[in-house]
Amino acid sequence: MAKQRVLTGITTTGTPHLGNYVGAIRPAIAASRDETLDSFFFLADYHALIKCHDPDMVRQSTKEIAATWLALGLDTDKALFYRQSDIPEIPELTWILNCNAAKGLMNRAHAYKAAVQANEEAGEDPDHAITMGLFSYPVLMAADILMFNAHRIPVGRDQIQHVEMARDIAARFNHNFRDVFTLPEAVVDDSVAVLQGLDGRKMSKSYNNTIPLFLAEKPLRKHINKIKTNLLEPGEPKDPDTSTVFQMWAAFADESETARMREEFANGIAWGEAKKQLFELVNSELAEARERYDQLMEDPGYIENELQKGAERAREYSAPLMRSVRDAVGISTIR
Repeated sequence: MAKQRVLTGITTTGTPHLGNYVGAIRPAIAASRDETLDSFFFLADYHALIKCHDPDMVRQSTKEIAATWLALGLDTDKALFYRQSDIPEIPELTWILNCNAAKGLMNRAHAYKAAVQANEEAGEDPDHAITMGLFSYPVLMAADILMFNAHRIPVGRDQIQHVEMARDIAARFNHNFRDVFTLPEAVVDDSVAVLQGLDGRKMSKSYNNTIPLFLAEKPLRKHINKIKTNLLEPGEPKDPDTSTVFQMWAAFADESETARMREEFANGIAWGEAKKQLFELVNSELAEARERYDQLMEDPGYIENELQKGAERAREYSAPLMRSVRDAVGISTIR
């Protein structure tokens, strides 16, 4: 039986944080060990250019994110790990898909609509500061997915629309020319934790409330101590279901440890003690990977080598597919 192909993109903006680890990286690396799946992971550096115009930041983020996945044990002999910009067929396919994608479909993209709405509310021209990159971003995402004929795309709920758009664009191409593309499906795993940040909102770079993944012990302890709590005294029962400290605990602890901490909350554990135990739990899970990460950050040649190895393997898929696409649309050798 043919393996199901699963594809995940990681945008190269910012430093990976605990929310990325719990919500995306840890489950993805676990899934990559499943023998029934073909796993594709890529660094979406073209996507980074939509929001980030600081070249040093894109470069640094690419290095940090690649080092993170490698440090956490991604087996690059099994899973395919590559950088989007190393696959020249992706921008080529993006253009051909642009010539097939309906503008009306792009008008409905959430990110574009939100940008237009923000401009209108600010009394600006609706398209003020909106680039073609932002507008046609779903087409690039479609090219990422369709290039490798992926079956399943693990995404958060906010990204389902993009996978549906990729499916729509693929179906239109197959109808207009011939069946070249697999129709992808979005996969949302609701059991994966969405971590709250220091201020109790969703942990996100845009809220500036994150805990970077590979902080050294001292700063990690400091960040965990900054997590917002209420004013209940030691001995007063605390509600685990509204507590960021407990929620983070549950994301790192097994079932019995989670049940024990729930009891501690009912018994009125002091916030300081709860945070101390949380630090020890998180630190013990990440200590080994942190050491490996620090070594990798000192050895950029190794990281680059892994990405080039991945690009070579990825192009064994992308080059023949691109030949089929070109032939389907009539761009081929004159014979």
